[in-house]
Amino acid sequence: MKPSAAQSTTERFLAARSHFTLLAGLGVCAALLVLSGGGTGAEPSAVGIEANKEQITFSAGKDLVAKYHIAPTVAKPYFWPLQGAGGVPLTRAWPMVKGEKGETTDHPHQKSAWFCHGDVIVEGFPRKDKVKKSDIEGVDFWSEAGNHGKIVCVEVGEPKLNKNHGQIATKNEWRNSEGKKLLDETRTIHLYDFGDTRLFVLDIDLHASVGAIEFGDTKEGSFGIRINDTIREGAMGKGKLENADGKVGEKNLWGHKSVWCDYSGPIDGKVVGVAILDDPTNSPAACWHSRGYGLMAANPFGRADSDFPAMKDNKDRAKVAKGGHLKLRYGMLLHPGDAKEGKIADYYQRFVKLKDEGK
Repeated sequence: MKPSAAQSTTERFLAARSHFTLLAGLGVCAALLVLSGGGTGAEPSAVGIEANKEQITFSAGKDLVAKYHIAPTVAKPYFWPLQGAGGVPLTRAWPMVKGEKGETTDHPHQKSAWFCHGDVIVEGFPRKDKVKKSDIEGVDFWSEAGNHGKIVCVEVGEPKLNKNHGQIATKNEWRNSEGKKLLDETRTIHLYDFGDTRLFVLDIDLHASVGAIEFGDTKEGSFGIRINDTIREGAMGKGKLENADGKVGEKNLWGHKSVWCDYSGPIDGKVVGVAILDDPTNSPAACWHSRGYGLMAANPFGRADSDFPAMKDNKDRAKVAKGGHLKLRYGMLLHPGDAKEGKIADYYQRFVKLKDEGK
């Protein structure tokens, strides 16, 4: 059936997903071959993963791609540095590095790239105190204000490497300010090297092992990136926010749904970017807490109280019964060019196909 002109790119993609195999036979397969290294540009390199108690290091060939910090002292695991091809720094260095000339020093909890949520309510753990935001009903894993929670990495598996793909499984405990475990998480991190473009995939499994979970209605979540100050949007920088539906700018993106969102701009004379990809099977799907000052975050849990336009009048919070699991999958694409030049739409299809292939 021919899609309506009123349908968004996101809606058309989700409607067409069941026909992906047929489309591949008509030519998409050739495009994916190019994305896997069969076209022009740099050839894919072997991926390397090294882990210790403090961090996990991801590399592609001789390039450092990222370090993933898991030390017991951190409030939550985070990627930093996060680098594009040639070592281009895609995210802000503060507060990990202080004193960089001209670098912003707001929102110290926005450490490069991370996953968490700003209000997690667990059965059997009533809130006894209040943090800065009085509307928080459970534990705040986002802002790192007083009495915030911690996501503690308690186990790191052995890396699995296969040419231009590597993966490693980690286990986390989400704990309140008293150190009591609220839930368990298995987070498997994949890195794919496609040459000039790299793709991280995070498979997240949140297990309500302690009690039923309810995710509070707040804009403060969840899979976030604080991009390099140089490529912030508008008057603050020379960057551009864009989503899968061709909408550009915070005003048009914030609080709306789309299967991906991208931040790009010039760094040292070259346009580069980073995109977050929201898997079409994620339920809930994300709204975008993306700001011109440099934040880009996929938030599947915000509802009416978050003020997201897409969630107006929606009070149906995400919940997980005791013993149950909530599984989410996100991509983080490091690419040259803007969204069009970086072929984000094509890489999104590749991201989906990798899951279909069990990778």
